[in-house]
Amino acid sequence: MPHRLHLQAGTREDGTAVIVVSGEIDLRNCDFLRQELDDVTGRVEVDLRAVDYVDSATLSVLFAHADRLDIVITPLLEPVFAITGLDTVASVRLIPAPARKRT
Repeated sequence: MPHRLHLQAGTREDGTAVIVVSGEIDLRNCDFLRQELDDVTGRVEVDLRAVDYVDSATLSVLFAHADRLDIVITPLLEPVFAITGLDTVASVRLIPAPARKRT
């Protein structure tokens, strides 16, 4: 079964590069994220709010660019970033998970 990944690169009005990622990032597809990061100079916001899964290959990509990343995550990814120490070498901003609708 293929691992789904969607990347959308852009630039905000202030000139900040932004990469919005959704799906799963793992060994099979993390080179797409690596390429996007390699193509951008300066600070980059990496929005991972819609990411369901990251593996060690993904973390290696993020660590390689950590000094220039502003990463946005939800509580789902928070333990991974804390345990690996990525939150100490990159700017990481925690956004609360969206509220679930009651049925």
